[in-house]
Amino acid sequence: MSRQESLKEKTAKGLLWGGLSNGVQQLLGLVFGIILARKLSQADYGMVGMLAIFSAIAACMQEGGFIAALNRKKDVTQRDYNAVFWMSILTSVCFYLLFFFTAPLIASFYGEPRLTALARYSFLSFLFVSFSIAPRAYIFKNMMVRQSSIITLVSMALSGVVGIVMAYQGYAYWGLATQNIVFTLSVSVLNFWFSGWRPTLKIDLRPVRELLGFSSKLIVTNIVTAANTNVLSVLLGKFYTAPEVGDFTQANKWNTMGHSLITNMLYSIAQPVLTKTDDDRQRQKQVFRKLLRFTAFISFPLMLCLALVSEEFIVILITEKWLSSAHILRVLCLAGAVMPVSYLFSHLLISRGHSSTYMWCTIGLCLAQLLVVGLCVPYGIGWMVRGFALVNIVWMGVWFHFSHRKIGLTVTEAVSDVAPYLLLSVGIVLATHLATQGISNMYAGIAVKVAMVAVAYCAALWLLHSTIFREAVGFIVKRKIE
Repeated sequence: MSRQESLKEKTAKGLLWGGLSNGVQQLLGLVFGIILARKLSQADYGMVGMLAIFSAIAACMQEGGFIAALNRKKDVTQRDYNAVFWMSILTSVCFYLLFFFTAPLIASFYGEPRLTALARYSFLSFLFVSFSIAPRAYIFKNMMVRQSSIITLVSMALSGVVGIVMAYQGYAYWGLATQNIVFTLSVSVLNFWFSGWRPTLKIDLRPVRELLGFSSKLIVTNIVTAANTNVLSVLLGKFYTAPEVGDFTQANKWNTMGHSLITNMLYSIAQPVLTKTDDDRQRQKQVFRKLLRFTAFISFPLMLCLALVSEEFIVILITEKWLSSAHILRVLCLAGAVMPVSYLFSHLLISRGHSSTYMWCTIGLCLAQLLVVGLCVPYGIGWMVRGFALVNIVWMGVWFHFSHRKIGLTVTEAVSDVAPYLLLSVGIVLATHLATQGISNMYAGIAVKVAMVAVAYCAALWLLHSTIFREAVGFIVKRKIE
């Protein structure tokens, strides 16, 4: 088997495992999310949502871009992994102590005294997750997608059960915080188990210096990304009520579940595969374009269909008390449709070692969103969310610009890869919306809408002789036969 065929087969298997795993993950998330949302209130979710940005920033500092840096390095040794392991733990201890003592300031910022104790408890996850970074880097570099999938699924199942039990025992937002702690602890333990990698007691942080040249820019980028992702929760928590923050948190959760189904699938294989073809620019461009077509093929129909059924989806699954979050979800899904495409563009830059470009592009995105969202504050949550979504959609053009510079991807090539799936998805979703306006029953409405979009989309791709669609079907059939 040739190197090209071997890489193609490994990529296909990675996408298959990633797709199956993320599908099950989203199903678990859906089930646990429904049960918890029915039991808990908007205020409960709002309490946890106010702390999300602090957890996200600390997580970025802990990871430090080391997973990507180790993936980029040609010859990684035990010494490298060991240095990252101890550096991650040292960083996590420092951050936990910092947030422990500043928890009263966080509570004061939001005007919510109960956040002091909740913050100190929630941030224990910093300590647990730090133990998983080095073994996660080992699993990622070696494209151990199956093992990574098992780790996530088991951790989700265990933490979800704990969260539900605590919610029904009356622990409210404490149950949500405990769910996250149990998840991070499980991930750390299972990463050690499946990776087979073990640290040594010899602490030598010198290899970190070599990695920091690349990873330091990713640290800044990841912090900015975390701030960018959670900026609405911060502004909502400051200017609006806890229930309103809860509505946004709920809508954002379902939107994230949707687009992360694709981005998590790509995460397992995109950067390692693009890195392996880094020495052949033309080959890398071919691989990238195929991944781009695959991403558009999945992302646009999935997210636009979720926008189409957002109201039925919310009311049926988590009751009418969350109806106001359905309108937010619909808008977020429009941005969610392009996020996997932007993700692929951005990770092409990382795979080619351009962490500086990646950093400045992300900083620019965050500043643009902060400006637009800040201007929309006086006009209410609806306009804030619209501004947030619009900037994400427009910024995809910036990511494309730099991809063009790095691998010579032209506008014509990008449009020919993405536009057919976008136009087909928009046309089918609009036609379905018009055709189903007379259906008053929500259960019938969501079933008919999803079925119409799925059947029409697959039939159109088959009749149009879509290569990506036929290859995907062929590969799945082949795996079943084997």
